[in-house]
Amino acid sequence: MTSDISVLIVDDHPVVRDGLRGMFESAAGFTVLGEASDGVEAVERATALDPDVILMDLRMPGGGGVDAIRELTRARARAKVLVLTTYDTDSDTLPAIEAGATGYLLKDAPRDELFTAVRAAAEGRTVLSPAVASRLVCAVRAPGNEPLSAREREVLALVAKGTSNREIARELFISEATVKTHLTHLYAKLGVKDRAAAVATAYERGILG
Repeated sequence: MTSDISVLIVDDHPVVRDGLRGMFESAAGFTVLGEASDGVEAVERATALDPDVILMDLRMPGGGGVDAIRELTRARARAKVLVLTTYDTDSDTLPAIEAGATGYLLKDAPRDELFTAVRAAAEGRTVLSPAVASRLVCAVRAPGNEPLSAREREVLALVAKGTSNREIARELFISEATVKTHLTHLYAKLGVKDRAAAVATAYERGILG
């Protein structure tokens, strides 16, 4: 018999937290360990409770979700973070994914879709709502048209010095998986397929000087 998937609910609205708690407690296979009302409390509760999956809202007074995800990734927390929010703009989705979120769903997702997403997240699989998935695909297309983010420039500068993914992760306090995500994005933006070509192209365009 498999054990229940333990969940931490993070949202600044008590009504939303109550609704999610009721939904998961009434379904087989889930245990709600606790709740948090902002990102700072989320990190504290995640550290204390060690849940399998964290349902994370993004925009919260007193500490946003992206900062919390980044902090949990830096702390190498075991929990998988599934973003559950009403926002699907690029300014919300990309930073959350880059910070280390395993998945990203919108709050209008059907109940069964949410359960499936939590199970997938617990197994380490990426879950994205269709709207978010299409945005991410667009973000890594159109090579050369999109500027590199500040973090991508940092990664590229370290690559140019011959730094390995593991060393980059340690230097920037992010996971190796996040380093690979940044590399994938900057390769697409530069229209290249490997590290050497990325560095050469960056010097040609004056991105690295």
